[in-house]
Amino acid sequence: MPVLASTVYEVFAFYPYTVIPLFILMGGFCTSSGMTANLFTTFDKWLGRLPGGLGLATIAACAGFAAVSGSSVASAAAMGTIAIPEMRRFHYDPKLAAGCVAAGGTLAFLIPPSIGFIVYGMLTEQSIGKLLVSGLLPGLLLAALYAAVVYVLVRLDPKLAPASPEPVSFAEKLKAVKGVSGALSLFLLVIGGIYLGFFTATEAAAVGATVMFVWVLAARKVSFKQLVASLLDATRISAMVLFLVAGASVFSYFLALSTIPTQVAAWASELTISRYVILLVVVSIYLFLGCLLDSISMMVLTMPVIFPVMTALNFHPIWFGVVSVLMMEAGLITPPMGLNVFTVAGVMPDVPLETIFRGAIPFLAAVILVCVIITIFPQIALVLPMMMGR
Repeated sequence: MPVLASTVYEVFAFYPYTVIPLFILMGGFCTSSGMTANLFTTFDKWLGRLPGGLGLATIAACAGFAAVSGSSVASAAAMGTIAIPEMRRFHYDPKLAAGCVAAGGTLAFLIPPSIGFIVYGMLTEQSIGKLLVSGLLPGLLLAALYAAVVYVLVRLDPKLAPASPEPVSFAEKLKAVKGVSGALSLFLLVIGGIYLGFFTATEAAAVGATVMFVWVLAARKVSFKQLVASLLDATRISAMVLFLVAGASVFSYFLALSTIPTQVAAWASELTISRYVILLVVVSIYLFLGCLLDSISMMVLTMPVIFPVMTALNFHPIWFGVVSVLMMEAGLITPPMGLNVFTVAGVMPDVPLETIFRGAIPFLAAVILVCVIITIFPQIALVLPMMMGR
């Protein structure tokens, strides 16, 4: 009981963990300010006339919104209310429309600022700043592969996404570029500040949330009701994550007493098989667990045992963080527990849940392919963190 009491207090009182409510609050202000709608409008102007153009615009807008919001569920909800009605207006197949939003929303779990990396850093005592930066290039790669999935699906079956009949002039496209300026500026301020060593991750979150708060007030973009809603969301999600981490800390304490992680790590390091075979087993376990648990719970329950094994096999802890977050991302769209799918179902109540899952499943191939690529070329995940200011 003393361990339980002290651990819960220490987790909730630990200063660096304030990064969670601050990043969530920053994302909430961005949603209330209309930044999500601006992103979609901009990418629609540029990509909407391509095969599956609205789907491509949705993926691009999700990537843009991921750069200012660490919550994948919030990203799927915000983008779903904007993109899905537009795709349905142009008679897109509901399966494709739902799949684009559910998969695109997962990018917020990988592209910084990401709650997934923050929790991983908390559980493994790795630099949260380096972890956040490590997700940038893999996140952009995943967004590109998501777009490729949409393009290939529409090429194979043009009926999935009828072509948009509305032409857009080059002047209109240039005018629409200002729609991404707010998100881009905020991303450069927050992540650029972390990368160059101007801020720690916690300081960057505080700066980002403050800048967005001042901006929405000055521009009168948010009502008092929306402001309160953003604060409540930040409080609710932060409490949920911190209680999970506190539980994981207690779990880790008793696991350490049992010496199970040490024994498993020693056993794995002495095996004569390739370490990549063990990595494949771990990835397969995560894919299976993604069908049963939500992403944060899955990470919290498994990391105390799996992380010592991966480090004993000489996998870089920052690189394995990217792999772990990718697998958590897969769990967001796998049946029957995919939270992003249930979020999209709330936006499309007339579409069967099975149809939404079928629309999201092809995007799993992109997640697995990114995992393979960064395993072959780990520098994709490590080059930016290794060049950071601090």
